Amino acid sequence: MILAIDTSSATSALALLGDDGGVVEEQTGLSGPGFDVAARATALRGDRHVSKVVVATGPGSFTGLRSGVSFGLGLAIGLKVPIVPLPTLAIQAARAGAPVTAVSEAGRGRVYYLAPGGQVGLAEPAQVPRERPLVGWLRPATREALQAVGLTFEADDRLKTFGQAVAILLKSAREVAYGSLRMEYMQSFSARVSP
Repeated sequence: MILAIDTSSATSALALLGDDGGVVEEQTGLSGPGFDVAARATALRGDRHVSKVVVATGPGSFTGLRSGVSFGLGLAIGLKVPIVPLPTLAIQAARAGAPVTAVSEAGRGRVYYLAPGGQVGLAEPAQVPRERPLVGWLRPATREALQAVGLTFEADDRLKTFGQAVAILLKSAREVAYGSLRMEYMQSFSARVSP
């Protein structure tokens, strides 16, 4: 079984996939202290053997990323199984059957975005590309701000689940050494002091 973990967004998710990539079981919930990734992953996995761990690596908040990635890395090391990092925005983009712009929280009313064939960008709502619908797990206020400037979201009933998206990306994803796992945190803001 493959255990996939994403605690990088406003919604957290866990999925258990068969070694063939089929989704066995999954669950999502609001991110934060109420989403106990260790307890949920333990219950989800039960007595099934985990042969690989997949973790979302951001961009995301420091605490959010750390909770999922630390648990996933610890589990992988403890079980002596491979770990596979997947970018958060790539997971969101893979949930759609057609080209979309993937978005995630960047703090202070901004979002990270990834348009097809592009680089990850950081933007205010009015600066997000408008050519395609959006897909991403956002806080309600962020989603409303994007809609207020005329951006639309792909309908939820047209999207794949988290586990299905992970299965798609696993076809070309690579395992990494435990010590080389890297996360992409939200940009930090530095205060400037006038002389």
